[in-house]
Amino acid sequence: MDNYVGKRLDGRYEIQEIVGVGGMSVVYKAYDNVDDRVVAVKILKDEFLTNDDFVRRFKNESKAIALLSHPNIVKVYDVSFGEKLQYIVMEYVDGITLKEYIQKQGAITWNDALFFTTQILKALQHAHDKGIVHRDIKPQNIILLPNGNIKVADFGIARFSRSETRTLTDTAIGSVHYISPEQAKGEFTDEKADIYSVGVVLYEMLAGKVPFEAESAVSVALMQLQNNAKRLTEINPDIPLGLEQICIHAMQKDPKDRYQSATEMLLDVEEVMNNPKTVFDYSCFVDKSPTKYISNTDKITAETPVINEKPIEKAVDSDEDEVEYYDPDHKKKVISAVLIGIIILVTAAVLLVMAITGSFKTSTNTLDNFVGFSYDELISSNKYDYEFVLEQKKTDEVEPGIVVDQSPEAGSKVISGSQVKLVVSASMDDINVPNIYNLNDEKAKKALANEGLTNYKFTTISSETVEEGLVVYTEPKAGTVVSSDTQIVVFVSSGPTTKEVVNIEVPDVTGLKQEGARAFLEKMGFKNVNFVTQDDLRPKGVVISQSPAAGSSATADDKIKVVISSGETTTTTKPTSKVSLSVSLPKIVDESGEYITDTLEVTIDGETYLNQAVTLNGTNASVSITLDGENEANVKVSLTDIGALETKTVSPKKSMNLKVDFSGFSNEKTTISSNDSQTVQASNVNGAQ
Repeated sequence: MDNYVGKRLDGRYEIQEIVGVGGMSVVYKAYDNVDDRVVAVKILKDEFLTNDDFVRRFKNESKAIALLSHPNIVKVYDVSFGEKLQYIVMEYVDGITLKEYIQKQGAITWNDALFFTTQILKALQHAHDKGIVHRDIKPQNIILLPNGNIKVADFGIARFSRSETRTLTDTAIGSVHYISPEQAKGEFTDEKADIYSVGVVLYEMLAGKVPFEAESAVSVALMQLQNNAKRLTEINPDIPLGLEQICIHAMQKDPKDRYQSATEMLLDVEEVMNNPKTVFDYSCFVDKSPTKYISNTDKITAETPVINEKPIEKAVDSDEDEVEYYDPDHKKKVISAVLIGIIILVTAAVLLVMAITGSFKTSTNTLDNFVGFSYDELISSNKYDYEFVLEQKKTDEVEPGIVVDQSPEAGSKVISGSQVKLVVSASMDDINVPNIYNLNDEKAKKALANEGLTNYKFTTISSETVEEGLVVYTEPKAGTVVSSDTQIVVFVSSGPTTKEVVNIEVPDVTGLKQEGARAFLEKMGFKNVNFVTQDDLRPKGVVISQSPAAGSSATADDKIKVVISSGETTTTTKPTSKVSLSVSLPKIVDESGEYITDTLEVTIDGETYLNQAVTLNGTNASVSITLDGENEANVKVSLTDIGALETKTVSPKKSMNLKVDFSGFSNEKTTISSNDSQTVQASNVNGAQ
């Protein structure tokens, strides 16, 4: 039994269950009985309480997240650093990791990859602006919510980019498949190390696999230093060339050859989202041709003698860097020393990570031949660490229950935990359970009888999305091969659990295809989704805008208008203005010393554009706005509870930045009025109309 499950921390956090285990901490699902909410509690393992390095890293995570306030970053609510117990209380995110999603889906559509990458970059943009480098960006640390939005998690090895020096412990940090070359070599890392990792994650989403795979972690690390990844367009020719260029540009070996910021990469991503035919002129391509690479391997080879004439840095486990100087006349000895040093460093780093986190317990395996084996025996065996997916095929050539085909095929290289589809023989007399979803009782019974299934049972289940009296699902599920005497349990909707009107946060579905947008919105509970088409050069069927705006609240019955691209332009496109709004929030605490929350409201020409909760902790809130580029717009920004209000008049132009400063405000009612040419003046209007 776990030491904490069933206990209450500090009289407040009731620990319910373990939801994740890492190298230095355990994450629990818990109930906060003060704020009446479900939270995640990350507790440092007891064996590390006396380890100064682990305690430092654990505290760094709390410091890092405390500075961050962004919809794509997991929030921190509370911290506690005692001698016998150290924990961080965070937002509980109910979803799956991007790694799990990729393993289940394989390569995902490039539209969805762009949608996820945009959110990752926005999260990093916010963190980097605060001087925080994540240093462990990987799909395992990116959580995918049911509505398609993502949360970046695990800032446990983050550092403040301008405050800490390099150590051997730091060089070993990060998963070897995603770390930048400078991390693998133990060199200084900054924001550009995160950019490299984002490039690898984007590659994996598009290819369905990481760019570098080998039998050992050391080999993978060396490939990060020396090798080029296989062309994405060779794996999937449908991937836009500009998107491949973005990925390769982010994954350049030399940091100075990459994107220099998350913002820079984000701008290119948005260019491809708006026009998939966009191509770029990067230095990683020669003769302005994206089909010809400059070999990074050749580049490294050519630079080797130069490196030998410079001081060779040796990373040590301290806050100081030791430097050894070598005689440039002994080049052969130096080259050998450099290679041996790199191998030793990477090996030490890998061993340390393995000892701390167990990150490399899963490895690439050669898939066995399962054809001819009993399916029941395979799934009951503990020998294989795969997710077996059943597909049945009627045949009279093989007895029922025997595997007749598999995917991937035998001999393929797969990662532990991967999906393996097994096609299993079924009797010719067996029946496929029909899909009776959304049918009423009478029609459902008729559909079952038509297939020869007469042994069925109806039961009710609450459903927020299926109308009362209609079928939600069956057990066994539709498509399953069963015998004629198998009992089919039919679950019929009894309607929602409550008729109470509940406000739901509207998810961001821009960039998704129509089918995906509908699925996300319906998953969130929205029943009245209306799609309209608008002339646009973005891919046909891709969502280009929505109303209400993402982040605002609406009821399940409210109309959600979603605008999708026609894929062509038959009329003159109206110009638009892109406005970046930055709001400086004040620091206001309640009687207990806790930061209070308020509602940030943005209205445009009298219509609500954004309405969301913010914590008044002195951070900045960022909002991206797209306006009609032909007319002036009246933008009002307010914190509704404390009464702070600022009005901006936006003149038609291509793009602009607006800043609103509420940092000096108290909870007294305050109103400000200004336009672009005016200086904002605050005045106390307590009691004024």
